[in-house]
Formats: sequence, structure tokens, C-alpha cells
Amino acid sequence: MTVAAQSGWQAIEKIETYAIEGTTGAELYASIGAHGPQAGGLGRAIAYTTFKLTWTRNYQPQGTACVLVSARPKLTLIYKLPKPAKRLQGEAAALWNVFLAGVTAHEKIHGDFIRDMVGEIERVSVGLSVPNDPKCRKIRTELTARLGQISLAQRQRSRDFDRAELSAGGNVHQLILQLVNQRRPM
Repeated sequence: MTVAAQSGWQAIEKIETYAIEGTTGAELYASIGAHGPQAGGLGRAIAYTTFKLTWTRNYQPQGTACVLVSARPKLTLIYKLPKPAKRLQGEAAALWNVFLAGVTAHEKIHGDFIRDMVGEIERVSVGLSVPNDPKCRKIRTELTARLGQISLAQRQRSRDFDRAELSAGGNVHQLILQLVNQRRPM
């Protein structure tokens, strides 16, 4: 059972697309290279996952301390994926469907990493107590410091995953080769 399921929240998932042109795998992939989303200054990506996260938090003074008694996330995962502008036919359509399914599965794993991060934030947040903070100001600074480390760990996890998936022989690399070389996966 996921952390989200245990604590009663669920992420909302949205899929956004960007248009690409072509009728062959090579043309489609070239169009991804020309029109794909920018990836953090590193060039264009095939797809990416981002999120919007807000919290409802209940800070309560308890004596001279402040305690975060509850923290409820609202998480929206946004997957940006390529979409051919024209309907594909035959083998190109079949290869595209395999490619897109694989890329989507890859992005959903990034979504799982984000869900894990939100669960970890919730875990370290609820019950956090800061002494000598009856106006509940210091606790926010303490919480922000903890959350920064969790966010950095999630980004590193995603980078490591991408490195493995995009490296020679990795899953996404294989999907690209199958699409461009127009051959069915084994």
C-alpha cells in the first residue's frame, strides 16, 4: 500500500501533449528533437513529468512550543508527452504505440518518485514540534530546511533513473532505437 493510500490522499494526474510531425519513426523522433519540451537547459526531452503541490497544514501552539498536528497534500502530476499531428498508419502506428506506451510508463515512474517524496514530506512534517515557538514561526523555517533535503533527494533519484534509462541499452534508449529503425521489440 502506498503512503498516499495509507493517509487518504490521492494525486491527480493530467496528460498534456505537444505536436510532432512525421509518418515514419525517424521523422517522428526528429520532430521530437525539434519540438520537444526544454529539459532544464540540457536541450530537448522526449517527455517530462512535473507537478503542482500545495498543502493544508494545521500548526498549533502547545504551551511554549508549536506542533504541526496535520499536513494534507494536494498533488497534481503533469505528464508532457509527444503526439503526432496526423493519424499514423500501419507499421508506423504500431511502432509509435509501443514507443509511447514505454515513454508513458517511464514518466509514470517519475510520478511515483514524486508521490514518494510527498509521502516523505508528510511523514517528517506531521508531529514536528519546535520549542519556544508559541506563535508558530520558527517551525516553518525548520520545516522548510527539512523539505529542501527531501526535494533534493527526489531530484537526484529522478536524474539517476533517467541516466540508466537513457544510457546505451537502457529502456528508453531501446524504445528510441526500435522507433527510429522501425523494428518491433523482441
